[in-house]
Amino acid sequence: MGEVILFGAIASSALVLGALVGGWATLPKRVLAGMLAFAAGALITALAFELFEESVDRGGIGRAALGLAGGAVVFTLLSARLDAAARAGSGTTSGDEGSDKLDLEAAAQEHAPSSASTRGAAGFALLAAVTLDGVPENVALGVSIGEGTGGLALLAAIFVSNFPEALVGAASMRAQGRSRLSVLALWTLCGVLLTLAVVLGAGPLSRASGETISLPLAFAAGAVLASLADTLMPEAYEDGGPTVALSTTAGFLLSFVLSLT
Repeated sequence: MGEVILFGAIASSALVLGALVGGWATLPKRVLAGMLAFAAGALITALAFELFEESVDRGGIGRAALGLAGGAVVFTLLSARLDAAARAGSGTTSGDEGSDKLDLEAAAQEHAPSSASTRGAAGFALLAAVTLDGVPENVALGVSIGEGTGGLALLAAIFVSNFPEALVGAASMRAQGRSRLSVLALWTLCGVLLTLAVVLGAGPLSRASGETISLPLAFAAGAVLASLADTLMPEAYEDGGPTVALSTTAGFLLSFVLSLT
């Protein structure tokens, strides 16, 4: 159990670290975009080998495909609602580019925060999005640990994706005028919840049948895949340009090497 809590704490600590940086500092926009791209590359390896392949091995392609589609549909629908919440009162429309959940303007040095950030919508919408796809990811991490199959690639992917998302979300909340301590407390609470998800995965779910585990693994893969297409990769390219391809490649390579250990 000590190892389970340690892995969960490591994965969730990125949320606290990101909130600290986002609450107290600003970074160049291209640096933020590069971090998002690196996270996207790491998640590609994790969803393919740690999540979906495991789901297929345990429950077959039919069950895995059902879970994958379910995760993608749920994330996409809720993501659209979160974007709408972030746009409320911001003056933007559904045709504007980018995702209002992930407003890099608040954390960047080059530009003033957007109206979505100053109204606080972007930060809280992103917090909800991180929780939405973080719970199944961390449950899957716990299952890997509980069964002794490692999970290092998934751990690394979760860490490097949590950090920039928490950084941007915390910066958005700060732009709205919330105190640094209240922002840090919110993201720390999210981290505790995701750590408990790891414990859940390593406990009762790790002893469940392969068919039972197959669905949540595939669901997590679908949610991660949808988050890549919906938010991380488009936002990284929009704000970082073609050079983010190199960061994405670096993230993929690191996660792939870890998956071999």
